[in-house]
Amino acid sequence: MKVIQISVFMENKNGRLAEITRLLASKNVSLRAVTIADTADFGILRLIVKDPDYARDVLLEAGFTAKETDVLAVAMDDEPGALAEVMELFEKNQVNIEYLYSILAGKGNKADVVFKVEDLERGQSLLKQNGYDKPLDL
Repeated sequence: MKVIQISVFMENKNGRLAEITRLLASKNVSLRAVTIADTADFGILRLIVKDPDYARDVLLEAGFTAKETDVLAVAMDDEPGALAEVMELFEKNQVNIEYLYSILAGKGNKADVVFKVEDLERGQSLLKQNGYDKPLDL
């Protein structure tokens, strides 16, 4: 299912991540998925939240650079080989994966994974055709 990811650009310095998470907590923004990519000078914090427009606005008002990106959130069985099955589906259909990360807590016996793919509509269609279209409780 397509969801909105918030990307926050931040300096790579001590306390910056704590500052952002404190800010979001103070505004009652619940984080469902979190990942960070960094270089020596900056980092990109990627978040999945229930209300991405609100979270983006909170960040922008506090002076952070934040943007929204469409990504795919996929619920799959929490068992060996489940991720490989989805990866194979994308590979066979030539859908390029730019990055992926897992959601903090799947429900029941499900593991939820976020995929940023090059062709979002094609990826979403393939997932739906193959039974990976269950809505997530973000």
